[in-house]
Formats: sequence, C-alpha cells, structure tokens
Amino acid sequence: MRPVMKAVVLAAAFVAAAGLVDQAQRIVVGSGMIAQALAASKLGDLSRYRQIVVDVSALIDKGDFAAAKGRIKDLETSWDEAEAALKPRDAAEWHRVDKSIDRALAAVRASRPDGPACKASLQELLGVIDAAG
Repeated sequence: MRPVMKAVVLAAAFVAAAGLVDQAQRIVVGSGMIAQALAASKLGDLSRYRQIVVDVSALIDKGDFAAAKGRIKDLETSWDEAEAALKPRDAAEWHRVDKSIDRALAAVRASRPDGPACKASLQELLGVIDAAG
C-alpha cells in the first residue's frame, strides 16, 4: 500500500475507532484522497488522463461508442502533447502507460467496438495509471 493511501486508511480507522464512523467515511470516500493519491505519479499528476479514461468508460457503459471515440481522442491528443515533458521523468513508466493507452485506443476505435473488450482495456489502463504512482 502506498504511504499516502496507508495514512488515509489509518486516519479513517482511528476516527472510526473513536466512534465517529460518519467522519471516517468522509475521510475515505467524500474527500477523494485515495483517488488523488493514486493519480500522483513518477510522471507527475496523471489525474487529467485518468479522468478522461473514467469519462470514456462511462460513455461505453451507456453504449455511446461515438462519444467514447471522441473523448478518447482527447486522451490521445493530450498524452501526445505532454510527451516531451513526461517521458524524460521516467521513460520506462511513460512507455508502459503509452502502450496501455494504445490498447485502449484500439479497442474503443475498433470498426465494431465490443463493450466488454473496451471496458477491459480501460480498466487495465486505469490500473497502469494508478500503478505509475
């Protein structure tokens, strides 16, 4: 467990043990601290890319593949534009994320996109982004 996540979990456990369950839930869920901790990376803040993946996933859930294709284009464009700044920070990690983005792009842009395959590639990409931290 990452140090920041561990601190959030320990703080929530301490508050819950003190009988303040509602406050503990707000620490973990309401604040979004875990998502923010996961978004931090050797490559810098990847939260904007992560948000695009979440958006695309929601569009896939709705069956709106045309909108998903448009939104994933935002991911491709912004990732490519940031390459010069991100890649020198950790080239191996950048390539890992880039390859996962390529797989998600291929799944969403397929001539006949398969919902479960798209979701799987997007979930894998979220995992790669989260692990980059």
